[in-house]
Order: sequence, then C-alpha cells, then structure tokens
Amino acid sequence: MSARLTLHPSVDAIGREAWELCFAGEPENFDFYRACEAAGPPGFTWFYAVLSDASGPLAIVPAFGTRYRLDTTLQGPLRKISDRLHRIVPFLMELNLFALGSPVAEICHVGFAPSVPAGRRPALLQELVTLTRAEAAQRGYGLFAVKDAAEKDRGLWEPIAESSGFALLPGLPTASLDLPYASVDAYLATLGRNMRKDLRRKAKAFADVRVERRRNIDDVANEVYALYCQTVENSELQFEHLPRDYFPSMLRHLGEGAAIILYFHGERLFGFNFVIETPERLIDKYIGMDYAVARDFNFYFNSWMVNVAWCIENGVPVYQSGQAFYGPKLRLGCRLSPNGQYFRHRNALVNKVLLQVARVVRLDRFDPAIADLAGEPA
Repeated sequence: MSARLTLHPSVDAIGREAWELCFAGEPENFDFYRACEAAGPPGFTWFYAVLSDASGPLAIVPAFGTRYRLDTTLQGPLRKISDRLHRIVPFLMELNLFALGSPVAEICHVGFAPSVPAGRRPALLQELVTLTRAEAAQRGYGLFAVKDAAEKDRGLWEPIAESSGFALLPGLPTASLDLPYASVDAYLATLGRNMRKDLRRKAKAFADVRVERRRNIDDVANEVYALYCQTVENSELQFEHLPRDYFPSMLRHLGEGAAIILYFHGERLFGFNFVIETPERLIDKYIGMDYAVARDFNFYFNSWMVNVAWCIENGVPVYQSGQAFYGPKLRLGCRLSPNGQYFRHRNALVNKVLLQVARVVRLDRFDPAIADLAGEPA
C-alpha cells in the first residue's frame, strides 16, 4: 500500500504516542506544540504534514500558513522605507506562505517512525514535500518554504532542494553553549581574560537584584507582556508577535517543562527569560527587558550567567540561547549551528522576482556572524 499525506490541524490528531515515537528525545515535544496551538501567536494556521501507511505515521513535519511580509528580514534604513511602502501598498509586500517548520520552534523538526530505515528517509521526506506542495497550492498558497532547516538535517533537505528548484537563504543560526563543567568558575576559566574580567565587573550591578524562577506568573502577566512588547519594539527582526496570554498559557500547558525567570529591583520587575527545561538542554526562548534600566543592571550578561549557573547546578549539559546577539554569544563560548531557509513560488515569474528580493533581504547582509557561517552573499 502506498503512503498517503494528511494535513492535520492539530497535534492532537496525531496523538502523543505516535508523535513521540517519531520525535524521541526532542525538547520541543508534543506538549510544546500543543501548548503553542493553545497560546498563539495570532496570524498563523497550524498544520502537521503526516505521511502514513497502514501501520501508521512514517514521517511527520510541523507546518504553518500565514501572510508573509517580504521585508521581514530587512534591517536598517531600508526597513524604514519598506515599512512606509507596506502601509501604502500592502498587497505588493505580502504573499500567502505555506512553510514546513514552525513560527515558534527553534528548527524545522523532521520526525520518522523508528521502523523507517535511514536509507529510506530521504525518499519519504521527498514524497512528503511533493504532496504537501500540491496540497498547499490547492489551498491558495503561492509561496512554499522550509523555515529553519537544521544543519543536522542538511543531508535530507539538499537533494530535495536541488530536485525541486528551491532557493536557499541563510536563516538565524542556533547558538549553543556546552557546559561540561563542575562549577561556574570552571566555565569562566574557558573564556578570554577580558571577558572574565568584564563579567565579574558586570555582576556587581546585580547585587541588589532579586531573581525568581516561576511556573506561574498570573500576578505579573501584564508586566511580563509589557517587557516583551518593549523588547520587540527595540528589535528590527521579528517574525511573530506573541499575544498577551502567551507566557501564562505556555506555563500552564508545559508544567514542569518550562519556567520564567523574573528579575526585580525592589518591587520593580525589569526583565525576564522564558525557558524550556529538559535534563539534556535548557532552551532560552524569549527575553524581555525594561530598556530604561536594563543597561544599568547589565541585564543581558547577568541573566546569561544565571542560566549558566542553573545548568551547571542541575547537570544540564547544553544551554541553547536563542537566535540573536551572536557577537556576544561567540565571546561567551557559544558554537553556532546554521539553519537554512528554502523557498520557491509556484508562479515562475513571481519566483524570479523573489530571487532578486532575496539578494537584498538575506540575513547575512546584516550580521557578520551569519555571514561567516554562510560565506559571502550571492
């Protein structure tokens, strides 16, 4: 019996057992995707592309649909120009996008049933992509993409991209810090002398800061959301905008799998980190801060050290620190793993135009760390 494709609207339609067989050990797990569906963000339609036979799912890839702004990755003075253009003629700046991946996950997760041998997996993923592209086109999506294809899956995606005519752009890399250390001092000893000295100096600003690790923030949800919005407003690069109830909802649904670290000076909440906790990895998903005082407290570097200390104290070997601020992260000992963005529009003329637009908006034009990973822009 040949495999068939189903686009499910919810991870619940797949079921926990089938999902976890295909994604064993993945930190962003069944509960994570279920929580994201319940929490938001708005403007996205959730899909789960499942290739199955009579025995059950063979391959699973999360997906989503949205209206995509072509200038999403544009930064600097050109972004101000494109924002004005979008206000005047939004229909020229947006396309219906169907993407494999997730607006809120770290990478495009690709899962296979344990019974599927490694040699068969590329062909199954090719079949899933081909059938999903056809289904997306029938649903009115012109632009098809793969968001944040991980370096570890490059061998799966490259043959598909070549045979299907996908263009490749560098995405935001994943920054990870390995922590095989018995103490924070042992970690600090691996850094450069100037960085060690700088971190110790910055730590003095945190002397009067109260740190709370929470799994419920109902009493400060408005303040947390205000800090998140302030951080988004100060960032040129934002794919999604989370709703007010996102963080409380994620905490309720993920239980012991997530936490928010809150930072107070006196009674004033001035910063937070939202993290996913697993025995193997701490994923720092979101950061929010009050820019009026965050610099006074050296918040970014001191919150970094709070997370590093927690990992070492709890025997968590990897701190995954999100997709931004790559220069400081490299100096703090991180390694960067490249992620790729594949795309193709079903209209050949529009696709040619998009290839030219991509030369302007590609991320390695704006961040030297991404450029170093990707090589020179095309």
